[in-house]
Amino acid sequence: MDVRLSEVLAALSHALDITEGQPRGHAERTCLISMRIAAQLGLDAQTRSSLFHAALLKDAGCSSNAAKVAALYGADDADVKRDRKTTDHLIPGQSIRHLVRSTAPGRSPIAKARHLKLLVAHGSAGSRGLTELRCERGAEVARYVGLSLEAETAIRHLDEHFDGRGYPQSLEGEQISLCGRILCLAQTAEVYWQEGGGAAGACGVARDRRGTWFDPALVDALCAAEDDHAFWASLDEPRVASLEPVDRLLHADDDGLDRIAQAFAGIVDAKTPYTARHSEGVADIAVALSAALGFDALAQRRLRRAGLLHDIGKLGVSNRILDKPGKLDADEWAAVRRHPTWTLEILQRIPAFADLAEVAANHHEKLDGSGYGRGLTGGELTLEARILVVADIAEALTADRPYRGSMPVEKVLEIMGGDVPHALDGDVFARLPDVLARRAGDAVAVAPPDALAA
Repeated sequence: MDVRLSEVLAALSHALDITEGQPRGHAERTCLISMRIAAQLGLDAQTRSSLFHAALLKDAGCSSNAAKVAALYGADDADVKRDRKTTDHLIPGQSIRHLVRSTAPGRSPIAKARHLKLLVAHGSAGSRGLTELRCERGAEVARYVGLSLEAETAIRHLDEHFDGRGYPQSLEGEQISLCGRILCLAQTAEVYWQEGGGAAGACGVARDRRGTWFDPALVDALCAAEDDHAFWASLDEPRVASLEPVDRLLHADDDGLDRIAQAFAGIVDAKTPYTARHSEGVADIAVALSAALGFDALAQRRLRRAGLLHDIGKLGVSNRILDKPGKLDADEWAAVRRHPTWTLEILQRIPAFADLAEVAANHHEKLDGSGYGRGLTGGELTLEARILVVADIAEALTADRPYRGSMPVEKVLEIMGGDVPHALDGDVFARLPDVLARRAGDAVAVAPPDALAA
């Protein structure tokens, strides 16, 4: 299989949008604005290609600081990030209003004071560190999926400001890469456009921050399009494919698609310390189960991708929920139960992954209809989906977590065996003891599956 890389990245960028608290299509609209600036400047095809792909993957590091943001603010990380997008943190009044709005919303004055104290102690050095983590992680992902050094550098420079007061390196003027300067302007313009300001809002914030946040020449290039109503209307339903330089098309073969799935699995697992390497673990177990069931190499590869991407919808769930130490309330549980649907919606947008979207999205379903997110039953679940369900549960129980060690294999099999065959597939479960024993690296003595299920 050989597909355009941009087709895959544009679809997956919707997962990054929701992690950043932005409406889906934010990255695609940023790409359109970036390419309009590039056209106005007459940039060469190679630079436009790097800018194009960097815009789609600009937020690849966004999950890496989500847990810390939620813990510091005592709030939904996506809400904090969304509010911060419309805050000039170098203007004290704006920064203070952001803190008051975003810190421990709806909670007691004592809770708000406690989190404000944490944020003050965290200070600008801490904020710089969080931004550096985000930008470096994003640059690493860009490199891993095969983008150019120019694109990688642009993502690393995403939050630098023209006057040298940006993060993380305080680069100034042309020390910031051209593509990085364009992305900084384009993403901010997009936010003010979609907040209801339209073209006037986008160009207004550009003029307000001309020479501080943004390169004056780039502001002029953007504002030259202010009266181009057709261009701004195109942002309502962004279509980026036609803007990719045709003589610089990047393609992803099967190995490339594997790398993309691996990269986004890392993005998902970076969102919370409680699921480190979970997606890769699920993929490994699913592949081993499928091999034991006689799947050929192609089917195993397909299932591995589904395992790597099964939790991509979880990027839209607040870390206040994912990292909560106690029992979830009804609203929080409802938010968690929506993530398989988001996985389905995101993966269905990618023709190269469309055949695994249902498999990936059904990883919490059960044969008796007691699972979620759609309450499917056995007749609606393929063997691949049944394998992924077993793999997901097994990995969660056997993995080390910050709040507990891994469970012994015998205990895992005892717990899961109680759901066989009414909820979990018996044929799949029968292969699990050997898979977990090999995974544990020793010959664990386990009872026969029939005895466990009795």
